Amino acid sequence: MRVRARGGDAVTFDFAPMVDVVLLLLIFFFLTSSLAPRDRSVPITLPGASTSVQQTSALPVVSVDSGGKVFLNGAATTLADLAGQLKPLLGASEGVVGLRADEKGQYGAVMGVMDEIRKAGGQKLALGTRVTP
Repeated sequence: MRVRARGGDAVTFDFAPMVDVVLLLLIFFFLTSSLAPRDRSVPITLPGASTSVQQTSALPVVSVDSGGKVFLNGAATTLADLAGQLKPLLGASEGVVGLRADEKGQYGAVMGVMDEIRKAGGQKLALGTRVTP
């Protein structure tokens, strides 16, 4: 875009720096949105506990809702497919798996999930709770 100034000199506006800034902002928002916790997408009412610790992001998280549906890292899965999907994720977490279950959920479904976690090679469980005063 060229505009003539009064003195006859051409004034130009360079769009390249503006495009760079827009691309950097896009990259920033893509990265921050992908780092958001995926396990929070499953609507679960966790049981309360007065002692709890903060979850690390490297843990694979298995969630069981009140209807007995199973989710791995926020994505729906079946109990039969859980062990196969969980095996590749256990290397990064050193055998630790996060388990979140609805407090009004089905005990049998949670036990089935725990069995599949052991079949996949999970050695320790980190149980999800909410902090109560």
